[in-house]
Amino acid sequence: QVQLVESGGGLVQAGGSLTLSCAASVRSFSSYVMGWFRQAPGKEREFVAAILWSNTVYADSVKGRFTISRDNAKNMVYLQMNNLKPEDTAVYYCAANTVGLRIPRSRNEYDYWGQGTQVTVSS
Repeated sequence: QVQLVESGGGLVQAGGSLTLSCAASVRSFSSYVMGWFRQAPGKEREFVAAILWSNTVYADSVKGRFTISRDNAKNMVYLQMNNLKPEDTAVYYCAANTVGLRIPRSRNEYDYWGQGTQVTVSS
């Protein structure tokens, strides 16, 4: 049983920064791969970033601007977002799955999801 709660969303001007947090209520947090997805109105939920141990994977659209990190001692995962663009506007979701041989990039490969936090970037 895994429970995920996101926080940190809000309204920010283009070029600004936000840091999202995800608190995980799980046993053995380090045994899970953690990811971030986002979904804009009228669009499919898309992969943003994921972290497994010290390995990270990013979508091309955010690479170089976003940074995913985790604190296993606190059962927390973070998404630092810099140089935000209006096209980054979306509901951002924290996701988790048990550790496998690779980092999953598809939403179908994650079993646990948070409720989402809205990020709006104004121009």
